[in-house]
Amino acid sequence: MNGPEIHVTFPPELHLFLATGRTPAGTRVVTDGASTLGHVIESLGVPLTEVGRLLVDGREVFVSHIPQADEHVEVRAVERPQQVPGAPLRFLLDVHLGTLARRLRLLGVDAAYTNEDPGDAALAALSARERRVLLSRDRGLLRRREIWAGAYIYSDRPEDQLHDVLRRFAPTLAPWTRCTACNGRLADADKDSVQERLEHGTQRTYDVFAQCTSCGRVYWRGAHHARLEAIVSRALRETAR
Repeated sequence: MNGPEIHVTFPPELHLFLATGRTPAGTRVVTDGASTLGHVIESLGVPLTEVGRLLVDGREVFVSHIPQADEHVEVRAVERPQQVPGAPLRFLLDVHLGTLARRLRLLGVDAAYTNEDPGDAALAALSARERRVLLSRDRGLLRRREIWAGAYIYSDRPEDQLHDVLRRFAPTLAPWTRCTACNGRLADADKDSVQERLEHGTQRTYDVFAQCTSCGRVYWRGAHHARLEAIVSRALRETAR
């Protein structure tokens, strides 16, 4: 580039995106005089999904702003909880976030996911078609223009991932109402109607069941219930703060 030079600052939470050699406290950037501020920010490595307000010399601008010489740009992080247009709030997770998807479903949050990678283009198209917030740790995927809305998942630990999503989006929780396998709705089921799907030990031990209205999977309070209950209880405490 050989055009106007601008000064850009980023908040600490966005420093991890900056390309090697950039100074987080204040980056001087030579632009081409035609690219938008959004393009300039992405060229520095920061996905626009993580960008909140943009201030140029103290005044708020849009990502479509064309930078001028010597402007001071302040990039702010997304405000939390983040307001997403439209309702209801629904998510789409990439192939690497299976555990997070199951935990969101456990909490009754609509979380679309498949363990077969459909490719970036298909995920972006699905996000747009179904108006789902795309969750990913892939910065390149989040830079695709087709996505309706997106968010970078900062941690590789499922506990931290769930905490971050709940804090960022504050979704309405309805634990034990979704199938963790397929995202379908659960309904109460009497023992006789699901008996053929149960092993003999389960038939003898349990009497309360729920069944997915989409895939037919049967649920009961088995050996793993205490661990799942701990996840639910922690999430409800966090969202109540």
